[in-house]
Amino acid sequence: MDFFQSQDIARQNTKRLIVFFALAVIGLIVITNLLVMLLFGFLGADGQGITLNSVMSQFDWRVFLTIGALVLTVIIGGSTYKTLALSGGGTTVAESLGGQLIDQNTRDLHERKVLNVVEEMAIASGSPVPPVYLLADEAGINAFAAGYSPGDAVIGVTRGTIAFLSRDELQGVIAHEFSHILHGDMRLNIRLIGILHGILLLGLIGYFVLRSTRGNSKNAGPIIGLGIGLIVIGYAGTFFGNLIKASVSRQREFLADASAVQFTRNKDGIAGALKKIGGYVHGSSLTSPEAPTMSHAFFSNGINSMLGSLSATHPPLEVRIQRIDPTWDGVFEPVTQEVNEQADIDNRTSKKQQQQARAEKAVEVITGAIVVNEILSRIGQTDATQLNYAATLINDIPDTVRQALHEPYAARAVIYCLIIDNNPEIQQKQFQHLKKFADTGIYELSRNLFKTISQLDIKFRLPLIDIALPILRQLSKNQYRLFKKNLRQLITADGKVDIFEWSLQKILLSNLEKELGEKKNHARKKTARYSSLHNVKKHVEVLISMLIYVSQGNKTPQETEQIKTTFNKAKQELNINDLTLLPYEQINFDNLEQAIDTLTLLKPLQKPRLLKACLICMTQDQQYSTQEKELMRAIANTLDCPIPPFIE
Repeated sequence: MDFFQSQDIARQNTKRLIVFFALAVIGLIVITNLLVMLLFGFLGADGQGITLNSVMSQFDWRVFLTIGALVLTVIIGGSTYKTLALSGGGTTVAESLGGQLIDQNTRDLHERKVLNVVEEMAIASGSPVPPVYLLADEAGINAFAAGYSPGDAVIGVTRGTIAFLSRDELQGVIAHEFSHILHGDMRLNIRLIGILHGILLLGLIGYFVLRSTRGNSKNAGPIIGLGIGLIVIGYAGTFFGNLIKASVSRQREFLADASAVQFTRNKDGIAGALKKIGGYVHGSSLTSPEAPTMSHAFFSNGINSMLGSLSATHPPLEVRIQRIDPTWDGVFEPVTQEVNEQADIDNRTSKKQQQQARAEKAVEVITGAIVVNEILSRIGQTDATQLNYAATLINDIPDTVRQALHEPYAARAVIYCLIIDNNPEIQQKQFQHLKKFADTGIYELSRNLFKTISQLDIKFRLPLIDIALPILRQLSKNQYRLFKKNLRQLITADGKVDIFEWSLQKILLSNLEKELGEKKNHARKKTARYSSLHNVKKHVEVLISMLIYVSQGNKTPQETEQIKTTFNKAKQELNINDLTLLPYEQINFDNLEQAIDTLTLLKPLQKPRLLKACLICMTQDQQYSTQEKELMRAIANTLDCPIPPFIE
């Protein structure tokens, strides 16, 4: 199953949940009405039996609709409240479980291990590096990914996970969670939390009703019955909701397990993690009161259910392991000792040297014919070669720069240095602006880092941005506003905006705006609404025209002819017969910004054709330059379609 099919299935599952939710609400309205009729219509009747005729004789549509409206208000209100409470995205979910953000400069070897693994996986998959939260009080081996999109995702891990899993096993778990990030599962998980909370609220009201009857036994029989009935109804609704949740979650877990093997090319990693859960005294259990709410989002079962496998959100460990490792003997070896991180590092030294050699060989960029379908097929995917490449790339970043990327002040300086011009006159103007307007110390840091960063190969530019994102998300709103303002001033210091400058700004702001922008909740709630490229034709024209001019130029007659050929091929791929190539003079980055923001609202299965047409525009000249990759990455990033590094 490819990236776009997975995204579409996640969207369809959301529709299914809404249908099941509606059926559950109708059922609860009917049951609640019957409960009220039984309690208040018959319990007071002296010896009168309960028959169908007597029930029908007591039925009153006005009462039915009134009770229905009350039940509907409670459920919808509860679901809405919970959904709004989760509008903070992955950060809110992680903190509700007791998670604490891991310091990017931590010296704890366990914590350093998980941060490194997450960075490598993010760069290899072409997605932003997510912040990592540690559930320090949880001894069980478990993890989760939470958020609305790759741009605001977080990874959560328990203390047991980082302490008892080797690096390869942890990489398998993180790869599993990245599958959830890339395949659209996180948004579905958050919607499930909101929906089920509304149904559970009926049970909570039942508890409140029971408590209110204490000390008042007179005529309390019907009230007590109502309270007990509401509790039963609330948990009956939750039971069926959990069945729905389990049926959706189990299939996604199998897909994520398979993706983890595909991403790492190491079945022993994720299989080893699952085996350790089976042999570990705490298993994968969590003690947080919020764990049942998030049960479907964990790597493995986070709670023990009295109903066992019937309502379990994950397939049995044995089944998952057998699918990954058919040769497994079925025995769970006891797990009692934490991983010795230093020994694990030493054991990996020779492997790392081999990986670097393979990655350096793989980094050669194709300059001949580009297979567009191959690039497209890699969206939302990664593999061992790309992981090795990412590990090598991170390792080759100078220590001073790598350390700066993990500090809030210095990370801003690194980003500024990527924009600083090599022209001495413009460069002086940019540094003077930072000296006057940047936060205290930023100017000096930028001066110190500029020489090192300016000498880096251009292949480091996108990874530096990715690595900086988690720490930049920790800025205060005032710091972010100043950072954004300074960034724009540095970009426009020479009176123009080039491709890299626009790409850098787009990637940064499209991710940070969701957390720190003034309209962050609104930005996060945008949902796909366009089911055809014809509906957004004028925006497609802007995007395609821009890419053609960027790639082909518009100077010589030969280039003009090549532009026509490229445009016709893109139009054929898009299947929009009346698509028009806009004049060069009508194209600018403001138009492109508006076009991409609108195209973000395309439904998943419409995006492959659009991205393929974009790649045709950029590779028709048999070249795929770093500048073109950066622009393509910015476009795909905004469309929530992460493109991994392109290596041969």
